[in-house]
Amino acid sequence: MSRDLKPAVGIIPARYSSVRFPGKPLVPILGKPMIQRVYEGAMKAKLLERVIIATDDERIFHAAESFGAEAWMTSRDHTSGTERISEVAQNLKAALVINIQGDEPLLQGKMIDGLVVILQEKSITMASLMIKDNDPGHLHDSNIVKVVVDKNGYALYFSRSALPFQPSDFFFRHIGIYGYRRDFLLKFSQMPPSRLEKEEKLEQLRALENGYKIKMVETEFATLSVDSPQDVVKVEEFLKKKSYD
Repeated sequence: MSRDLKPAVGIIPARYSSVRFPGKPLVPILGKPMIQRVYEGAMKAKLLERVIIATDDERIFHAAESFGAEAWMTSRDHTSGTERISEVAQNLKAALVINIQGDEPLLQGKMIDGLVVILQEKSITMASLMIKDNDPGHLHDSNIVKVVVDKNGYALYFSRSALPFQPSDFFFRHIGIYGYRRDFLLKFSQMPPSRLEKEEKLEQLRALENGYKIKMVETEFATLSVDSPQDVVKVEEFLKKKSYD
């Protein structure tokens, strides 16, 4: 990592209990647990000084150790991944923290590096990723989060509904990987859930409702998040196709 850049740590929050998909971090994807694929993708980032898996479950902890990852046990009382990574960040000195979602098995290291670079600007305390999408089916899919930005690339709003209502060419799909200045992360995790956050079920709206800005970084790397067992099939098909290209 360059000495000219503020140090960054990547943290992957992972919990076993899930109403929709119990045990999701350990679901095998072509022979590897999903959490391992996320970890290996994160390790390819050039601008992280370390990557930590933060979990409240011993099964995930031992699995992480088995493939050589640094793993920390955290409280079972956390209600979000942000709270979980904040517990770890309290014990770190790194100026920047990247929250790497544990359900992004197609993660590319360059996506993380883009966030680390943008967070070198002192005025930016929180950043995330987006990608252009012109699939009308995605626009009306509530599992796909949309974001609109101002002319300087700061988020105006996130929604599970169509946003904009009728895009003429493309819309921006949000990719839920976040970068924070450590001090802001600790403050953000202590803020009470906001009204729009609860209505949209999108935690990042808490920052906007409290008057903070989120810098959006456009990426060219599409991902396939795993929210259900059906998504595992899609990821495996993508990886198989990629191996034959």
